[in-house]
Amino acid sequence: MSNYIEAGSIIAIATSMVFWQGQFGFDEAFKGLLAALSANAFGAAIGAIIGGPLCDKYGRKFIYTYDLLVYMVGVLVAAFAVNQWMLLGAFIVTGIAVGAGVPASWTYIAEEAPSDRRAAHVGMAQLAWSVGPAIGFLLAALLTPAGLLGSRIIFLHLFVVAFITWWVRRGLEESKNWKDTQAIRTQQGNKAAAGQGFKALLGRKQNILALLFLVGVYAFWNTVAGQAGMFMPDVYNATGLTDSAQQYFLQSFLWTMTVVGTFTFMWLGDRMSRRLLFFIGAVLGIAGWVVLVYLPSGPVSLFGFAILWGFASGIGAQAFYGLWTAELFATQYRASAQGVLFFTARIMVGVLSYGFPVWLEVLGLHTLAAILIAILAVSMLVGTIWAPNTQGKSLEEIEEERYGKVGA
Repeated sequence: MSNYIEAGSIIAIATSMVFWQGQFGFDEAFKGLLAALSANAFGAAIGAIIGGPLCDKYGRKFIYTYDLLVYMVGVLVAAFAVNQWMLLGAFIVTGIAVGAGVPASWTYIAEEAPSDRRAAHVGMAQLAWSVGPAIGFLLAALLTPAGLLGSRIIFLHLFVVAFITWWVRRGLEESKNWKDTQAIRTQQGNKAAAGQGFKALLGRKQNILALLFLVGVYAFWNTVAGQAGMFMPDVYNATGLTDSAQQYFLQSFLWTMTVVGTFTFMWLGDRMSRRLLFFIGAVLGIAGWVVLVYLPSGPVSLFGFAILWGFASGIGAQAFYGLWTAELFATQYRASAQGVLFFTARIMVGVLSYGFPVWLEVLGLHTLAAILIAILAVSMLVGTIWAPNTQGKSLEEIEEERYGKVGA
């Protein structure tokens, strides 16, 4: 559910932007600033770089106890915003909460998953991340006639779901991997104190190489996906699809295809070559943008994009990011690594988001799309060439292979 509301908040912002802009009268530059500082970019980056280390130091449940309280404040302020600065503050607060929660949720799920079903369990997080936008865009389509009031209702629905999720998750047990590692560190005393945090994370060659690999896989892909999540209505406008309700229905269909792709990942991620599965997803994602931008505008190109990009997003870089990040780092700084990676990915999204609305007008869709496709190609090459051989192994086995003695 945390993944549902985190993804849902991004869609709530994206679908409401035109109504906020009409109500408060801000320009394209401020629109880019709102997107850049939101849960889609810099706001989430700040939350991740704070939440990751706290998650490793105090436990996964520590973050679960507090991050949704911050999230609820953010979406509630957004729902009742009366000016653009109040809206900006709400987006920043929501973004920080989202960023803090992501390392905890992805780490917790992977640590609790059985070795031979880890992809399937990680896929559940990806599934919730996909369902959130599918429902969010459907709600936006249905509530479009209500204008800004409809957008406020969507933010209020996120508040209600967040409260229920916060109430339920209080009963979660702490991660066994984290508790076992803490017990070992307690036995080792002061000697183990240096084995935690960013300094320890960046002090080992294995970690630096894994970080670079995952930046190549996820951060590059997410730079494009972040624009699609936030600015797809603008892209559709550039292709000639200008009706807001039709755009939202199409996006809801796209994210439904992501759900289908995620089920495929959950089914095949523990059975077939992950390198091949990643490559297939990356190629389909690139094909989606080629179809949308370079084929004649119309139903074929629009639905072709929705099917290809939507399905590819389900079996693509984000699902593998959640899987490989859990596998390639030791328990003592697994969430910190997630924080660094999510921070980097969201900073890259934010840089492009800040200028995207203006660049779309200045450069045009064809030129900007070529840049996006080139970025996706980097992710495809890095993930296909350097995919790790971790399938079917326990986290403890992988940790010992990479670091030597477990807990060292």
